[in-house]
Amino acid sequence: MESAAGQRQAGALPYAVVDGRVTFLLITARRSGRWIFPKGAIEPHLTPWESAAEEAREEAGVIGTIEQQPVGSYRASAGSDNSILVDVDLYPMLVQQQLDDWKEHGQRLRHWAVLHETKRLLLDPQIARLAVRLHRRLTKDAQPTVSSSSK
Repeated sequence: MESAAGQRQAGALPYAVVDGRVTFLLITARRSGRWIFPKGAIEPHLTPWESAAEEAREEAGVIGTIEQQPVGSYRASAGSDNSILVDVDLYPMLVQQQLDDWKEHGQRLRHWAVLHETKRLLLDPQIARLAVRLHRRLTKDAQPTVSSSSK
């Protein structure tokens, strides 16, 4: 496989907190039908996180607050024959609005899932690790602190 040196894409990791539980929004890839997070090329007139937010709107039909720092990155194949490797930076996005109609509606499925289902649906362990990383970060403040008692 040919590797494109320095070629990067931006993706969104859409999430919401419902009844105190972190849920993630997955979509299907158009060609393979595999569950993924929205991603695509970084548009020349946008920052990487703005490009990620645009991909989330076009591919998943969601709008929200996107972070300017990625939760991490993973390597993916791209191009019409998947012969090019790209690094995808994944930006957390707190979903505030889900659209009924969007650009790629009818071309993809979308599905909200809690972490254990997200890990099962994502076939790429690199992507699943990033969902786990964000979940840990979002839930660490909700964890009770354990203090050791002194005698």
